Amino acid sequence: METVVKARIIKIGNSQGVRIPKAWLDQLNFGEEVELVVQPDQLVIRSPYRPRQDWEKHFAAMAVEKDDRLLDAETSTRWDQDEWDW
Repeated sequence: METVVKARIIKIGNSQGVRIPKAWLDQLNFGEEVELVVQPDQLVIRSPYRPRQDWEKHFAAMAVEKDDRLLDAETSTRWDQDEWDW
């Protein structure tokens, strides 16, 4: 069930804004930045996408499963062996 709250658009300096209830901000765990996305009839506020944001957690899980080995030797081709000078 979604919670709906009406809010007024207020003047903030030369811009305008909407106040977001603190409880919602705490629940969403937003950091210092958010992304704003305009969609038809909607303004979406979401956490910014951070490339590689969960890599440490995934690498740790791979290590536990012993799935963190190098693949270079397994994917080596004849061209790799004959043409590269190391």
